[in-house]
Amino acid sequence: MRLIIGMSGSSGVIYGIRMLQMLADKPEIETHLVMSQAARMNIGIETDWAAEDVEALADEVHNNKNIGATIASGSFETAGMIVVPCSMKTLSGIVNSYADNLLIRAADVILKERRRLVIVPRESPLHTGHCELMFKASQYGAIICPPSPAFYTNPQSVDDIINHSVARVLDLFDIETASLKRWQGQGS
Repeated sequence: MRLIIGMSGSSGVIYGIRMLQMLADKPEIETHLVMSQAARMNIGIETDWAAEDVEALADEVHNNKNIGATIASGSFETAGMIVVPCSMKTLSGIVNSYADNLLIRAADVILKERRRLVIVPRESPLHTGHCELMFKASQYGAIICPPSPAFYTNPQSVDDIINHSVARVLDLFDIETASLKRWQGQGS
């Protein structure tokens, strides 16, 4: 299975990093990473990672300026794409088919090919324009999956919250992870 991971420039790059870490343990999944310049900057601001070390987690890395990359074509078969985190600028580009970079072009291709596109928006609070963009993306076939923590898991750390959120996104592609604690229901 091939999966595209797009990281754009909003806060929350740790979600994209953790996703790549979880997928690196799954040799049956070939990851294709594309990062915006702002994502690269936020990696340095928000984490102890270097952008090059994040890139090393992916099977293939694409330059965001390379509109001729494999992931820019519908004939390049993938299971879909996850944009994590997804800035409102990137979401706007996706919704409006303004494919001036590879990340947005790849997402546009996923939508036109009717493949699974999962958008992990990172903005709060939201104004009406943000809500409209998410609504339109959903109408076009994208799945909007904000990183909302589940507290029934009794998280003990920020890592527990991050791991659960990322595992829930991967669950949308039927990718199992050991870190996902599923709801078992309430006893009667």
